[in-house]
Amino acid sequence: MADTASNEYIPDYLVTPGEILEEYLEAYSMTQTELADRTGLTKKTINEIIKGKSPITSETALKLERSLGRPAHFWNNLERQFQEDRSRFAEKKSLENRLDWLKRVPVSQLTKLGWIPKKNEAIAQLTEVLRFFGVASPKQWETVWRQHQVAYRQTKRFESCAESVSAWLRRGEIEARQIRCEPFDKKAFLKVLDMIRGLTVEKPEGFQPRLVDICASVGVAVVFVPELPKTGVHGATRWIGNKAVIQLSLRYKSNDHLWFTFYHEAGHIVKHGRKEVFIEGNGFDGEKEEEANVFARDRLIPPAALQDFIQSWDGRSLAPIKNFAKKINIAPGIVVGRLQHDGLLPNSHGNRLKIFYQWSNPGFE
Repeated sequence: MADTASNEYIPDYLVTPGEILEEYLEAYSMTQTELADRTGLTKKTINEIIKGKSPITSETALKLERSLGRPAHFWNNLERQFQEDRSRFAEKKSLENRLDWLKRVPVSQLTKLGWIPKKNEAIAQLTEVLRFFGVASPKQWETVWRQHQVAYRQTKRFESCAESVSAWLRRGEIEARQIRCEPFDKKAFLKVLDMIRGLTVEKPEGFQPRLVDICASVGVAVVFVPELPKTGVHGATRWIGNKAVIQLSLRYKSNDHLWFTFYHEAGHIVKHGRKEVFIEGNGFDGEKEEEANVFARDRLIPPAALQDFIQSWDGRSLAPIKNFAKKINIAPGIVVGRLQHDGLLPNSHGNRLKIFYQWSNPGFE
């Protein structure tokens, strides 16, 4: 992928405003002493400006305007550009010592997904990664990530792939901020969750935009972000300001896993505090995770209805599963997944009733 951002010039050497001033004196055959006399500045001040030891102040720029005929903004711009170039030059030297961190970031995946532009030069690529994360340096990334770990209750399990997990979360944050949401309304959210069950029978191009719009109307931003390598995450929940965020990765691709994850994350929003952040991955457990599991199970398939079905079902036939799913207005694959999870149906049986999604551009299908 070619560079998609404008090229940013970072100088390998610096030209001080004093050097430009010295060239003007030579062109005008004017000595530093004469310029001092014309401007009212001391000869020492003129000499220090020329040697780059003192800046050209706004007051000095006005005096040079009257003495040399070039407008004050010319001299002010020279000084501003020099100070900016000097800072970038120093920053480049600093970043060269942190290129090892860049190797731990999944740059190829980020560029492939279009999250950052691809750069041929390492420092330029590192700069794009830092812009993506919204931090000034790798040190600041470490500070932000370590601070978040206090809230990310299970992130120690992601220690070996912290850069990938944080990139996935960061992308979700960026997309969630772009979704306009109404103020969060817990009662309204619980109400729409029952309505959303009906979306499970639709194809992604049908349910994805409707799911986003419905949840946004009650203060919840839903974002679908492809999983990055080595992360093992399939969902996350957090709050950004007064906006609740549900982030989904399609890790397992089947509709029963996707929708269970959505309702699991919804359970965290309904039952747990706004300061907590939950990242779902393999083997996560704990009281709050189990609470979210129960919430998801019962919201997807009402317990009483499931019990009635089990009592009349032969334990193998798929036709009754399809009829039951239609009766409670939910995708048959979700019922299959629940029965498999509860040990009532072999994991090898009924999978043809599930729907498997895959990412496409820009959504998934």
